Amino acid sequence: MQKSVRFNEGHALFLSVVARKEGTKRGYLSKKTTENSRWHEKFFALYQNVFFYFENEQSVRPAGIYLLEGCTCESVPVPKVSTAGKETLDKQHYFLIVFGHDGQKPLELRTEEENECDEWVEAIQQASYSDIIIEREVLMQKYIHLVQIVETEKVAANQLRTQLEDQDTEIERLKGEIVALNKTNERMWPYHVNQEDEDPDIKKIKKVQSFMRGWLCRRKWKLIVQDYICSPHAESMRKRNQIVFNMVEAETEYVHQLSILVNCFLRPLRMAASSKKPPISHDDVSSVFLNSETIMFLHEIFHQGLKARIANWPTLVLADLFDILLPMLNIYQEFVRNHQYSLQVLANCKQNRDFDKLLKQYEANAACEGRMLETFLTYPMFQIPRYIITLHELLAHTPHEHVERKSLEFAKSKLEELSRVMHDEVSDTENIRKNLAIERMIVEGCDILLDTSQTFVRQGSLIQLPSVERGKLSKVRLGSLSLKKEGERQCFLFTKHFLICTRSSGGKLHLLKQGGVLSLIECTLIEETETSDDDCDGGQVFGQLDFKLIIEPSDSPSFTVVLLAPSRQEKAAWTSDISQCIDNIRCNGLMTSVFEENSKVTVPHMIKSDMRLHKDDVDICFSKTLNSCKVPQIRYASVERLLERLTDLRFLSIDFLNTFLHTYRIFTTAAVVMDKLADIYKKPFTSIPVRSLELFFATNQNNRSGDHINDKSPRLCRKFSGPLSISSRTSSPVRTRKLSLHSPISARVGGLDLTNINSIPSSFSQSTPTTTSPPPTSSSPPPGAVLESVSMDKFIPESPQNSESGEVSPCRSPSTPRHFRYRQPGGKWENSRCSVSPASAFAIATAAAGHGSPPVFNNSERTCDKEFIIRRAATNRVLNVLRHWVSKHSQDFEMNSELKMGVICLLEEILRDPDLLPQERKATANILSTLSLDEQEADAQLRIEDILQMVECPRSECFESLSAMELAEQITLLDHIVFRSIPYEEFLGQGWMKVDKSERTPYIMKTSQHFNDMSNLVASQIMTHTDVGSRANSIEKWVAVADICRCLNNYNGVLEITSALNRSAIYRLKKTWAKVCKQTKALMDKLQKTVSSEGRFKNLRETLKNCNPPSVPYLGMYLTDLAFIEEGTPNFTEEGLVNFSKMRMISHIIREIRQFQQTPYRIEHQPKVTQYLLDKTLIMDEDTLYDLSLKIEPRLPA
Repeated sequence: MQKSVRFNEGHALFLSVVARKEGTKRGYLSKKTTENSRWHEKFFALYQNVFFYFENEQSVRPAGIYLLEGCTCESVPVPKVSTAGKETLDKQHYFLIVFGHDGQKPLELRTEEENECDEWVEAIQQASYSDIIIEREVLMQKYIHLVQIVETEKVAANQLRTQLEDQDTEIERLKGEIVALNKTNERMWPYHVNQEDEDPDIKKIKKVQSFMRGWLCRRKWKLIVQDYICSPHAESMRKRNQIVFNMVEAETEYVHQLSILVNCFLRPLRMAASSKKPPISHDDVSSVFLNSETIMFLHEIFHQGLKARIANWPTLVLADLFDILLPMLNIYQEFVRNHQYSLQVLANCKQNRDFDKLLKQYEANAACEGRMLETFLTYPMFQIPRYIITLHELLAHTPHEHVERKSLEFAKSKLEELSRVMHDEVSDTENIRKNLAIERMIVEGCDILLDTSQTFVRQGSLIQLPSVERGKLSKVRLGSLSLKKEGERQCFLFTKHFLICTRSSGGKLHLLKQGGVLSLIECTLIEETETSDDDCDGGQVFGQLDFKLIIEPSDSPSFTVVLLAPSRQEKAAWTSDISQCIDNIRCNGLMTSVFEENSKVTVPHMIKSDMRLHKDDVDICFSKTLNSCKVPQIRYASVERLLERLTDLRFLSIDFLNTFLHTYRIFTTAAVVMDKLADIYKKPFTSIPVRSLELFFATNQNNRSGDHINDKSPRLCRKFSGPLSISSRTSSPVRTRKLSLHSPISARVGGLDLTNINSIPSSFSQSTPTTTSPPPTSSSPPPGAVLESVSMDKFIPESPQNSESGEVSPCRSPSTPRHFRYRQPGGKWENSRCSVSPASAFAIATAAAGHGSPPVFNNSERTCDKEFIIRRAATNRVLNVLRHWVSKHSQDFEMNSELKMGVICLLEEILRDPDLLPQERKATANILSTLSLDEQEADAQLRIEDILQMVECPRSECFESLSAMELAEQITLLDHIVFRSIPYEEFLGQGWMKVDKSERTPYIMKTSQHFNDMSNLVASQIMTHTDVGSRANSIEKWVAVADICRCLNNYNGVLEITSALNRSAIYRLKKTWAKVCKQTKALMDKLQKTVSSEGRFKNLRETLKNCNPPSVPYLGMYLTDLAFIEEGTPNFTEEGLVNFSKMRMISHIIREIRQFQQTPYRIEHQPKVTQYLLDKTLIMDEDTLYDLSLKIEPRLPA
């Protein structure tokens, strides 16, 4: 090294180490010393442009360093020596390195092999950067030449500018002479008319003028061109051309990818399917690849057209190519619709070892560049969005007056429409895949899940109580039941059916032989089971957690299913969803029967008649996916339209209600929602849109009768007084009623015509007739006729209703539709139809639900009043929304006392309504009791703060004295307590990623801190042991704890332990891991694979999908999903509309989280274990752990 050079010795040592390991050229060479001209063998290493030599290959420090930049290297002949040593020298090959620095002597080296000598010379020549230096010198000469040319041009330009100024002066002088000559010629014109020869001077002047005009014109055009080149329009055109060039390159790459998919996978697999022992069938090949070959042919044609247009550059006309391409892009719909299915088929085929081996052979092809088949199958999924983005950028740089502007905008709109259709079809098939996944889990299969209109609502574990005689159910004690083996049922709720399954030891599901598939149209829900005097403590036995489903099938006797929920929240959630599904089915059936008999208009056509329900408008935009009410889902909407849909009397979609209540904080407040519900209840005629009211009075205008109906109601506002006393007549112990959704109803105009109802007893029996005679009316039914409510031609036994005690029937699903028919004394049905309009039918439906008998309308004016019907419908809707809100979103009221008081005040106001029906009063009281019970249960739940207070007591247990089962159970209990404490509003707005995250999302931060503390505890406990065997035993025990956590579905605990074992402080302990048994290592690999973050936690998602709550998932997985949704799509559109599609995606994730939060573990709290787990004095920080790890197993010398 040169003495004048200062360098960093540490850096040089590092480079020498890299050169010895990864150098371009390494080996032994003989070096000639400058002192005594002797040759010494050294180990040389070349790295980039630095040349190191060492005493030998094991030397750590280099003996010398040479900088090769600017040097030359060439072979030299053998030096002349004496004859004795000539033979030895002939075997040596010499080369010389001449450095470009002044004063540095050349370096003489030699090797024994000629090839090795040539390789060293070539490597050193490349490291000298001589080619780059030569190229730099050439470029510098060119640059100097260009500078000289520029200077010459500047001098020439100055000379031309001087000449132009002289010419301007000359022109002015000549113009003056021309003017003078013209004046002279004008005076002498009469004398020179006949002269044909022009003056030579004039000709010269004209020539000069022509030259100057041409020069000025060229100069002007040059300035115009220069100005255009620098103009924004030209810049935009350049960017537009660049976008087109990029599109051609992207299309070339896409066609290449498709050709690889077809040529390297599709066609070889087709040939393999035709072999004698096919590893895959032709059907599976078609299912995996779909129409990818057709897509490739299409894009090859489009690519050829693009290349032809590029050949005609700068004239780029692309719109007609897109006009040709657009009609054929519909083939992407089939590919996108079945893409998920194709991946499933491929995964199933990979189970075949022969196919998997063949596929890996295909994927090893150099053309695939290490990519898997799934990667190539995914490429077409992004092509339509890529075209949309390209056209968007192209239009941004295309002027409005451009000839292609309109055509490109049309192509972009068509592609966006196609993209929306494809997106909606994918969303629609998600529900079908969910149904098919459940259907495949059931051993016997389930045909009802193949119905595309069957929408999944919820699933979970419930306990089915044994069917015993009435009055003895309460005597059955939970301890006497083998709940986990005999009574536990896996239940699935859909919009039309309720499935009850048992799980075998192998994990398969089996439908119950009786009552496995329950049609909700045949079910009656009883949320509070009845108790008699001798079993009045039945509610205490089950903790008010049981509910009944009375099923009345058309071809078999009726039976009852009694189910027990694990908690009050679970019971409220199940009963709310079941009741909502029953309401939707029966309301749809009611409207179907009414309008088919009345106006011959089916319900779908009737809903479509309101264009605002499915047509886009300035304040709402719909997708093509239908919700549970068979109405298109909302894509974007204003807050006003969302509140209007929430209170629309025609339908109430479960998915819309869940999405709205989960995400309303993003675009509105709870006070606004409560004000809207209060307005709907208090002022239904001014708050409910007219189009929502018209449905209830849609009758045939040509069927007007002579009935006198008062169209104007004196009660346009609600009247409030004390509670209305409801009296009813005594009836037989068992009464029968029928409910039908297909009863014939004739058309009537105007309000509800129930003038005959007052003449009919309110309760009756075939064996025990009533004693009260009806008052005479002009339109009374035939003598002896009785009025029944008809129900699917089935009989439901009901408990007697005592008029003195004022008892009401058990709480049933509200809005149970009923129609009326007259029955002759002999039991024969009268052929004449009852005069009930669609409005009347709805009033009867809402009024009679939950009652043993139809209500008695004492006021004939009220029974004929349209407003009364609307009030009942509005009250029913408000109670439905509040019931769903209170039962499934109780956290809103726990954390917002003002909201809770507002709901209580509104419910108390409803209870004071004198027109309130008994089932509405019952529903209101149930909501009020739910609010108070939620508060009591919240106080009764075990909280992490209570456990932390216990930890303050002195610790008496150590890790060795605790079993793996105890540790796993208490870790699971703690993880679930922390996880369930997170309110779902913290999942909105990415608060956990903000600066003030501790204030915005304190519970998420606590969950993250608890995860880190538990992981640190595991690592710290292992590192406390000084001997290898104890550490290995601790690792084996913690892996066993993680495996038990997996069995308990606590995947958060699994990740806590595996992440601790993968820390660098523990992972580097090779001696310790060598003592760990193979079974433990294999088990740990299995656990790590389950909770791996690869593929966005693909394995963990699949595991959670197939497991039953209770479970503790890894929260970070859901936070990643929410962050992806938040960052990818805005909350509001440019027009200020709420992005409700985004709200729906967020709600889907929150619903999955809350499903795991609401199902508790049946694990007893053990303070001695939790005291150990939460003892922070045992936890070491990361630096301390690593330092301790280095002390236990020091680093090996390099």
